[in-house]
Amino acid sequence: MTRPARTIATGAGFVLASCGFAVIGYRAAGWGWVDSIYMVVITVFGVGFGEVRDLSGSPGLRLFTIGVILVCTTSGLYLFGGLVQALAEGQVNQLLGRRRMTKGIERLNGHAVICGYGRVGRILCAELAEAGTPFVVVDNDADRLAAAEEIGQFVVLGDATEEQTLLSAGVDRAKTLATVLPNDALNVFITLTARGVNPSVRVIARAEDPASESKLVRAGANRVVLPARIGAGKIASLITRPSAESLLTDAESRADLKDELARIGLGMNEFLIESGSDWVGATLAEVEAAGGIGFLIVALHRGAKEHGAKEEVVRRPPGSAVLAAGDALIVLGYDAELPKLARKAKTEHGLVYRGARSS
Repeated sequence: MTRPARTIATGAGFVLASCGFAVIGYRAAGWGWVDSIYMVVITVFGVGFGEVRDLSGSPGLRLFTIGVILVCTTSGLYLFGGLVQALAEGQVNQLLGRRRMTKGIERLNGHAVICGYGRVGRILCAELAEAGTPFVVVDNDADRLAAAEEIGQFVVLGDATEEQTLLSAGVDRAKTLATVLPNDALNVFITLTARGVNPSVRVIARAEDPASESKLVRAGANRVVLPARIGAGKIASLITRPSAESLLTDAESRADLKDELARIGLGMNEFLIESGSDWVGATLAEVEAAGGIGFLIVALHRGAKEHGAKEEVVRRPPGSAVLAAGDALIVLGYDAELPKLARKAKTEHGLVYRGARSS
């Protein structure tokens, strides 16, 4: 419970207790319930309608009434101070419930949690939204989240280094958490917190300083991304290989390449090898022999879904490479063949295995 909430709860408790005690006191003096409650109300709120009974002949009741006024007024001021504090700190939403766009978060499962809605965070969220991937944005800046909320994104206002904030974003049910704050120390804390709440969540962390990469890995990050290193590499590629690099990095060129591949019936996809697949324990050569000429294995993503394992992308993998559950194959192939490969990667389909079985 936040400090303003505790102040409000304590103040309300004092007001109710003091008013209840005052009613009991007037009842003990022989007054009826209605007269006792009426006397307390007009005394505490200073309405001034006049006393229910004449107190001039009862000094004890007069002193009791003075005590009621002092105690109840003090309690009321304490409660009012808590309300003002809650308004000043912008925590009314936390007292009344999370922001309206958080109502659907409890229904999410296997989603992504994005910590930070700065420049990198906004670009990342736009890419995820375009890809149709469900996600929740966490940030402590209400103005930033208001902009995200206006375009229909799920948001949580709070400090992402706090466990309760991440739980509000559903990190315990999330598939991936990306912390993209420009502060490496905060990214380390968020990684530690997320790993403590959900040991199986895949954590992708941003780092500004290359020296922070090892710290983030030790904290539990599966992958660490250094924007400065990526940017420098892209610039170097544009200088040394301008034509080839523009084909892969320029948005218009990528779209043209995708259209050209689709025109001839080709596509590229990544297939996760699940534990029930015949591909577990098979070599790449055996997989390629069983699949025929309908596809080409471009790369092997080791430990793609094995949480805590060191990930590795092997380009031009050798045919002797043995596949394991949790690996992923990046495949270029005919559109008609890719769905078949996806099914074989997930379940048993009688794939030729070490030359002994047929599909």
